[in-house]
Amino acid sequence: MNKLYKEYVVSSVSREDLEGIGFDVSKVDDETMRKLASKLSDAYMENGFWIDLPIIAEYLEISKKNNK
Repeated sequence: MNKLYKEYVVSSVSREDLEGIGFDVSKVDDETMRKLASKLSDAYMENGFWIDLPIIAEYLEISKKNNK
């Protein structure tokens, strides 16, 4: 695989995360967790990822291309 297209995990979610914010996870099955993770991923891509990406890349001093 070309390293340019290698993907890296950005985040995860667990039942412990839900429990930590007050939800009862005793009846939450794996399919519900998959749906939750998918919806969280969609929300982040639509609402924050493209805003946060350049800010954090600049913070980490990742150089921009010179477009000449």
